[in-house]
Amino acid sequence: MVASKELLKYTQDMTLLFVEDHDELRMNNVEILKNFFKTVKSAKNGVEALEIYKEEKLLTSNYFDLVLTDIQMPKMNGVDMIEKIYDIRKEQLVVVLSAYDDAKYLLPLINLGIEQFIKKPINFQELLKVLIEVSKKRLIAKISDTNKTEVMLNEDFIYNLTTNTLLKNGKNVYLTKYELIFLQQLLQKPGKIYSNEDIVSHFSSLEEELNVQNIRKLVSKLRKKLPNDCLESIYGIGYKIISLN
Repeated sequence: MVASKELLKYTQDMTLLFVEDHDELRMNNVEILKNFFKTVKSAKNGVEALEIYKEEKLLTSNYFDLVLTDIQMPKMNGVDMIEKIYDIRKEQLVVVLSAYDDAKYLLPLINLGIEQFIKKPINFQELLKVLIEVSKKRLIAKISDTNKTEVMLNEDFIYNLTTNTLLKNGKNVYLTKYELIFLQQLLQKPGKIYSNEDIVSHFSSLEEELNVQNIRKLVSKLRKKLPNDCLESIYGIGYKIISLN
């Protein structure tokens, strides 16, 4: 009971992806995990999990706080899935459910950098203990992200959130008023796609006029001042910016 309350203290605003091919086990554990996490989504194999993982970023502009996954699954096993998740987000926190005969996978998973193993069949107290440890680490990271003062666009370009300046190798890059407003909007949530309507609405909220026809010109001019491939155009949808942090 005490452990359950402690876990909830860390996880009540967090999201979790649970990957397990055994239907009954997956459904039962999802119901338990929903008592602690704000959002719990599930998948029955690695292929489905990757689709949900990417979709979560598109829908919410955030990745899952925690991935809890089995190893042996059809279509794509847990090791291959974790490797692909780390290709997308190297700092993703992953906890692995490990059966007795999964020993051959443990070293590759350790080398990949997973957080913890939980032995199957799952012991509830052990699960709580591991989730408390990992969620505490995630909460600290989230607080750090909230308090960050710089966004790294690449090794040479940094945007200072305190002074609202773009720096290339420590030297200021001049931005026009509209370029600055647009870049600030994109950097609110790096990776999020902002539509033309979002952009026009943002400028309007600042009592600045920008029509849809001029957005493309603004993007073209700003792109010349940013690293290559940093500012992406998503055809028919909008624009997003890519950062290293």
